[in-house]
Formats: sequence, structure tokens, C-alpha cells
Amino acid sequence: MKDLKSLIVDVPDFPKPGVVFKDITPVIQDAEAFNLVIDLMAEVARKFSPERVAAIESRGFIFGAALARELRAGFSLIRKKGKLPRKTLTVLAPNEYAVEYFEAHLDSVQPGERVIIIDDLIATGSSAVSAIELVQKLGGRVVAFVALVELTFLEGVKKINKAHPEVPIFTLVKF
Repeated sequence: MKDLKSLIVDVPDFPKPGVVFKDITPVIQDAEAFNLVIDLMAEVARKFSPERVAAIESRGFIFGAALARELRAGFSLIRKKGKLPRKTLTVLAPNEYAVEYFEAHLDSVQPGERVIIIDDLIATGSSAVSAIELVQKLGGRVVAFVALVELTFLEGVKKINKAHPEVPIFTLVKF
């Protein structure tokens, strides 16, 4: 089995000075590693019987789409404001670098639908909190949140748990 953590590369001073970016592209580029990630995410997801996978822009789409295919579930996009062409619901989505907004099409989640949310990384937890709020406002029931990487020193999981204690959080690699 691949050591996923060893494939993730630190990129200093990206996207701004003082930040050490965790580059997950080597995981995606390695067929064995990528398939392992999807297998592990699917193992977690199946415990919650999701009907839909929602993924956060943009690297979350890579894992989310593959997971939705594996689960034979629907797939929905959570995007930054202004990138979706039809009517959307918008929520505030502050992150480490700026105040942003997340959007999803109004019909992207059906009322009562069981949804698992996927992202590439949990840092401060702000994106996850906003994504969960968005899916809930659309009428979905968020059954779990899964990410490839967790930056534990930023305590994002604690923030998510405080805001949404009903949503179990899973990460595959911790730094």
C-alpha cells in the first residue's frame, strides 16, 4: 500500500509568503495512490449510504467525481461565487486568504437527500463549515465530510465539530 503522506509535497511561500502549501498533485498523478484514496473514501462513505457526493472547488472535484462514480451516486458542485450559470444559493465562505462565497445550483441537492461532502484539505475548517451550511440550506442531510489531508495544527476539525457536531469528519492524512 502506498504511503500517501510521503507523496504530498511542501511548496514554501505559496500562494503567499509564509504559507507552506501542501501539493497533492503527486497523489493524483500516481495511479496506485489515487485509486487508494478513492477506495478509502468509498469505504468511509459506504458506512453512511450517501445518495449524493458534493465536492468543493476545485481539487475536491477530482476526488468527489471519482467517488460519486464509485458509489453510483449523484455529484454536485460547490463553487466560488459567479461560476455557475443557473440560479444558485450562496453562503459566505471565508478562508485563510480572503472572504469568499460558495454557491450551488438550487436543484443540486434534493430535499432530504443524504450527502457526503468531499474536499482535498482541511486547514482552518472554514470552507467545510460553509459547504455543510450550503448543503443544509439546499435541504440536504450532510451525513459525513471527508478530506484527503488535515492540517492538525490549524484545528479546523475542532471548528467544524463546533459548528456542525452532527457531521462526522474523516481525513486520510494528517500533518
